[in-house]
Amino acid sequence: MYTALTILHVLVAFLMIGVILLQSGKGAEIGAAFGGSSQTVFGARGASTVLSKTTAIAATIFMLTSLTLAIMSKQQNSASTLGLDQPVPAKTAPAASPAAPDPAKDEHGTHD
Repeated sequence: MYTALTILHVLVAFLMIGVILLQSGKGAEIGAAFGGSSQTVFGARGASTVLSKTTAIAATIFMLTSLTLAIMSKQQNSASTLGLDQPVPAKTAPAASPAAPDPAKDEHGTHD
């Protein structure tokens, strides 16, 4: 389920990129050529094209898949860390080797 949702998320991201790049900017409409505002040619709201509707739908799906993947990821992480609460058995320490004599001291323990 997580993998399928991730694949859908990536595909929707590429769809959004393509649809947004296909749209023309605000200044590229015919109303801007005659000195008027580009939004006044088609009324106060402007033209609602197939590309703008597709962008809105893709953005909605993208946000929903983002939220769902975040929730699923948090649940998977908390489920995988449940075993960390158990204490780890202590390992036995290796036998300590005798300390090397200090070369600055002579055999009686005094300094030269």
